[in-house]
Amino acid sequence: MRILIVLAGLLAAAPLAAQTQHGTDSGHHGHAGGHAQGQQEAQACEESFDKVIAEGRGFGMAFAADRNGYPGPLHVLELREALQLTLDQQARVRSLLSAMFAESRPKGAELLAAEAGLRRLFERGGPTEESVRAHVMQIERLRGELRLVHLRYHLKTRELLTDQQRATYHRRRWAGAPAR
Repeated sequence: MRILIVLAGLLAAAPLAAQTQHGTDSGHHGHAGGHAQGQQEAQACEESFDKVIAEGRGFGMAFAADRNGYPGPLHVLELREALQLTLDQQARVRSLLSAMFAESRPKGAELLAAEAGLRRLFERGGPTEESVRAHVMQIERLRGELRLVHLRYHLKTRELLTDQQRATYHRRRWAGAPAR
């Protein structure tokens, strides 16, 4: 979880760092090393995103659910001992996880292929506003479909847990955030 938060922060900070290094903050050019570091961080974040999505995980796509009392199956299984899951609950959550991966991995592969298509569009040169728009619309449609898969399984997982288990989950995953 901490890795995802750090990566999301890097992804958000990289454009600002790059913008600052290009001198858009006050008209001055930044240090070349800072720009290179920002680019390396953005590249590492993109590589992490690709790996996590290919595995069928969500890369923070379900944070809205997870931090508000709708745990996902992967993290529930990771915390199964702390949550004191029954054997039946474990089996049911494993079933949900398998079903989620059966949906999310192909959708993730589609999303990654669409992202690669956008990169190729620029690598080939000559993209038009129309071609870029078409690629971006496809990518965002696929991202939305993938996010929906993850959110649906957070809804289903919540139904399998007791109030106490959800409270324990929240404390373990989101220490400091108000429980829902």
